[in-house]
Amino acid sequence: MTKPTVPPVHPASASGPQRRPAAFTIEPDGQQARAAEPKNRPPRSFQGDVVIVPDEEDPFLAAAYALPSVPVAEPRRRGFSFAKLATGAFGVLLSLAFGLWVDRLIADLFARADWLGYLAIAVLTIGVLALAIAVGRELAGLWRLDAVQDLKAEAEAAAESGKRKQAASVVKKLTALVAHRAETVRGQKSLAAVEDDIIDAPQLIELAERELLAPLDVRARALILNSAKRVSVVTAVSPRAIVDLAYVLFEVVRLVRGMAELYGGRPGSLGMLRLLRDVFAHLAVTGSIAIGDGLAQQVLGHGLAARLSTRLGEGVINGLMTARIGIAAMDLCRPLPFRAAKRPGIGDFIGDLTPSMTGKDRDTNG
Repeated sequence: MTKPTVPPVHPASASGPQRRPAAFTIEPDGQQARAAEPKNRPPRSFQGDVVIVPDEEDPFLAAAYALPSVPVAEPRRRGFSFAKLATGAFGVLLSLAFGLWVDRLIADLFARADWLGYLAIAVLTIGVLALAIAVGRELAGLWRLDAVQDLKAEAEAAAESGKRKQAASVVKKLTALVAHRAETVRGQKSLAAVEDDIIDAPQLIELAERELLAPLDVRARALILNSAKRVSVVTAVSPRAIVDLAYVLFEVVRLVRGMAELYGGRPGSLGMLRLLRDVFAHLAVTGSIAIGDGLAQQVLGHGLAARLSTRLGEGVINGLMTARIGIAAMDLCRPLPFRAAKRPGIGDFIGDLTPSMTGKDRDTNG
């Protein structure tokens, strides 16, 4: 006979009646904290000593103030002077004397033989035509330099006045000035596509600066850096100071001419002399041409002077001097002032001239 099976009894049912299920709401800590605060809490003021550190004393921005900024180079004001009047008067007098001498020479040649007189007239005609072409080229070069400075003044006036018509005229002249550069083709297309959509005059000028001059600024920086590197290397290895001086002058002339041609100036011989005079006058006024102990300590005085030889230090200083001359030439030859783009400074070239000082070679090798 089998025994009946008894179902097991749950302990909870044995102790009493079964508890009904309940629902609990779990809120985040932030909501609980806000629920605990009064709804209409008055605003609180936190008072404390807040000290704003100047940028010059900020350790994160100290690198930007390692070297003083290079002042913007501007062309010298050209007005009336008695020296120019005297030069012009004596020039006219010498021209008359030369004309009388040529007339007497041709008359004497005709008196001796007719073919000699005709030969002298032919030679004189060729010389006069060649001189006229040369003078025309020089005047065209001077006109281009004046056009660059006039365009810069017009751009500043248009940006201050806010007249769009005047700004559009500046953009048109700038496009014609740099149209021969292949780097500006893409910028010309972009500018032509959106030029009519921009109403604000300063914004239009800044857009033209970014689209047309930004690629040329990159080339200008490369010109300055390459010239500074060549001067730094040559002056560091040359045995004579006269060789250093001659090569620096040669490199400076090539740099200034290349800068003018890059921005559409293309000066002749007289225009080149004017540019060089303006560059050196700017450096003489600002004291940048005399690289003394101040700049040497700023560049070489970060505990690294002992690591460099005397010749290498002189090469670095000469390279920085060439970079300053290039920046001044860039200021004079650029058809627009720096508004939308950052103006280069001497600190932008220190890392390339002295890679061991900035740790670039350690980062590369490491």
